[in-house]
Amino acid sequence: MTEHEKLLAGLEYDYTDPEIQSMLARTRELLVAYNAGKEPARRGEILRDMLGSCGDNVTVQSPASVLYGKHTSIGHDVFINGNCTIQDSALVTIGDRVVIAPDVKLFCGSHAVDARERWKRGADGTLKLVTTTKPITIGSDVWIGGGVIVVPGVTIGSNVVVGAGAVVTRDVPDNCVVAGVPARVIRELEPLGADEG
Repeated sequence: MTEHEKLLAGLEYDYTDPEIQSMLARTRELLVAYNAGKEPARRGEILRDMLGSCGDNVTVQSPASVLYGKHTSIGHDVFINGNCTIQDSALVTIGDRVVIAPDVKLFCGSHAVDARERWKRGADGTLKLVTTTKPITIGSDVWIGGGVIVVPGVTIGSNVVVGAGAVVTRDVPDNCVVAGVPARVIRELEPLGADEG
């Protein structure tokens, strides 16, 4: 199993692996061009080249930050405001008609709570940071308010509103509003009809 395959499987992986470092470097280059770009058509090309998949009518405001890029899939009719971070060390899936406000952070990577397990000595004797990952999934027709943090392994259902400043630490069901730290359901929403989504 390659280090990249371990990463995607949620296992411990070596961040210094050449394949992983090459992927990260490529995405950093594309991000510089994307964030500096003023031509909408060129920015769209870069976005499609950088991400795993990108639907139609997608807007990602600058500055944008994504770690791997290829691990992120974005549906149709999505608006992501500026200063958002997608730390896609695992798969990140964003559905259709999603609105993400400024300063939202999606974090897939994690480290051990026990400090003794956060670092491991490699075969060459150097200390290496131990990281594991879990995917994040966001359904369709979701509005995520400003400053929200979503932690590894969370699935946010469809037809959901996440209140500004919330920290989403567990799965969110369909058709609700969540808010707070940690985020909790504060209101149920009427399900969307088949012709509304």
